[in-house]
Amino acid sequence: MKDFLSVSSCTTQDLLELLDLSDKLKKYYKKGNRDLCLVGKSLVMLFEKPSLRTRMSFQIAMSQLGGNPIYVKPEDIGGIGKREPIKDMARVLDRYADGIMARTFAHETVIELAKFAEIPVINALTDWSHPCQAMADIMTIREHFGKLAGIKIAYIGDGNNVARSLAFGCAKLGMKIVIASPKGYELDEKSISRTNEIAPGTTTQTDDPRQAVKDANIIYTDTWISMGQEDEKAKRIADFQGFAVDAELISLSPKAKIMHCLPAYRGYEITDEAMESENSIVFDQAENRLHFQRALLKKLLS
Repeated sequence: MKDFLSVSSCTTQDLLELLDLSDKLKKYYKKGNRDLCLVGKSLVMLFEKPSLRTRMSFQIAMSQLGGNPIYVKPEDIGGIGKREPIKDMARVLDRYADGIMARTFAHETVIELAKFAEIPVINALTDWSHPCQAMADIMTIREHFGKLAGIKIAYIGDGNNVARSLAFGCAKLGMKIVIASPKGYELDEKSISRTNEIAPGTTTQTDDPRQAVKDANIIYTDTWISMGQEDEKAKRIADFQGFAVDAELISLSPKAKIMHCLPAYRGYEITDEAMESENSIVFDQAENRLHFQRALLKKLLS
């Protein structure tokens, strides 16, 4: 594995190796140890979208491994692909750094970076895929349940990049996912078909959140208004009425763990009560962004 662009482009063996390494390094670091395998190496971090968890987890992980993270804002370089072609930027960074991490809008941006750079390229989020988030989530699920096979995720909300990445993770690791979305916000049919080709019955789409959470091990939600969709806020809030993760919905599957990839807009897609409930593992999954990305950096850059 040279790059990490999407869960769909990884083999099951790739994903399991990353999960196992994440677990191993998490335990190692929790004991106060340090693995300085990236001393002298640099990671260029390109950001088109602002972030808390992505920036902090990658920057801290790279530093903990002894490497040098370099944070690049859009205005620092005149915008990705605007002042100069992406293929030119990729080949310049290839001669300066040891890895590129990009958090962008268009998925084609990370694909082009990977095509023209020989150093590893990591997708830290695109509008199509959020593989680091999905893998940290799956790591968290395995920690809490001791397994992945047979786990059912009820994803309530927009069929977005997180839903897509989770669906491919489920297909490759023996889980199932039911996505409950309002009409017009479903996960695209191509992604559903592809996941079900990998493992029949992996992904189901519905417009009924109550049906989705039946017998679920995980109730998962995400913001209704992602970055770049702010102009649609009023319409989306209206369209997503009835899709909030609240006490009533949780009562239909009271043992299910509650997950959210953050930032959470309490009172919209999830209530404060749900976020703070004893079944919430939201901050465990947030922490595991650091542990998964530390393992990813070690695997790709060391």
